[in-house]
Amino acid sequence: MIKRRAVTATLGAALIGLSGFAQAQTQEIYIPLVSKGFQHQFWQAVKSGAEQAGKDFKVKVTFEGPETEAMVDKQIDMLSAALAKKPQAIGFAALDSQAAIPLLKKAQAAKIPVVAFDSGVDSDIPVTTTTTDNKAAAALAADKMAELIGKSGEVALVVHDQTSRTGVDRRDGFVNRIKSTYPNIKIVSVQYGGGDQLKSTEITKSILQASPNLKGIFGANEGSAIGVVNGVKEMKRNGKVVIIGYDSGKQQKNAILDGSMAGAITQNPVGMGYKTVEMAVKAIKGEKLPKIVDTGFFWYDKTNIADPKIAAVLYD
Repeated sequence: MIKRRAVTATLGAALIGLSGFAQAQTQEIYIPLVSKGFQHQFWQAVKSGAEQAGKDFKVKVTFEGPETEAMVDKQIDMLSAALAKKPQAIGFAALDSQAAIPLLKKAQAAKIPVVAFDSGVDSDIPVTTTTTDNKAAAALAADKMAELIGKSGEVALVVHDQTSRTGVDRRDGFVNRIKSTYPNIKIVSVQYGGGDQLKSTEITKSILQASPNLKGIFGANEGSAIGVVNGVKEMKRNGKVVIIGYDSGKQQKNAILDGSMAGAITQNPVGMGYKTVEMAVKAIKGEKLPKIVDTGFFWYDKTNIADPKIAAVLYD
C-alpha cells in the first residue's frame, strides 16, 4: 500500500512538471532590446527591423535606449530594468563595452541568452553579435577619402566615442588603413563628439581653425557626420574640405545630393534589428549560433544613391 502511494505521488509530481512545461511553452516569449540611443534615425531603422522580426517569429519585442549616446549610466539602468523582467533573451548594444559586464554576468547566471548588436562587448557572454564589420567599412571610407584628395594632404576624424566597439573599430579601421597604405596622408586630429551634432559641429570648427590646410574629415556616425557638414559650412569651407560620413538619415542623404558630403558608408540597420531578434529566438531554442552575424555595409554617393540595392538599406 505504501509502495503504491509512493508511485502515485511520483506520477503526480511528473504530471505537474509536464503541466508547468506546457504552460511555459504557451507563455509569450519576451525579448527586450536595449540600444545605444534614440536620437539618430539609424536606431529607428534598427527598431523597425526588430519589430518586424517580432511579428514574424510571434514574440514580444520592446526597444529602448537613452536620449543620447553619452548616457552610459542611463543605459545601464535600462539594461538592469529589462533583466529584472526576466526575459527569455535580451538584445544589447553597448555604449561602454566594459561597464555592462557585471549585469551581463547576472544574465548569464540566470540563463538569459544575450545577443549583442551593433557594438560588441569585451566578453564571451553574448551568444552572438549582429554587427557591421566596422573596421573593414571604415577602411573603405579611408580608401575613398584617399582617392578624393589625391592620396596626399591632411585629414581628421570626428568619432562618436572611444568606449564602444563601433567607435573604436571605425576609428582604428580608418586610421590604420591611412597609415599602412597612404604615406603622404597625415592624420592631424582625432576628436570625439559623443555622436551629438552640436558638439561635433564645434569640434569640426576647432579642427578647421587649427588646420587651415585640411583636405578631408571623416565623421564616424550619423551625428558626427552631420556635425562635420555643419561645421564646414559655418567656417565657409564648403567645397574645400572632402567630407565622408557613416550611416544614413535624411540630412546625410541631402548633404550627398547637394554635394556638401562626398559620400558615406551605410550599414543595414533594418537587417541588424531583424537578425538580432532572429538570433535571440534561436538561442532560446538552444540552437548553435555563429559568434558574429555580419549584416553588411555599402558605400554610397551621388552616383548610386538611387540604386535599388542601396536605397533598400538607406533610411530617413
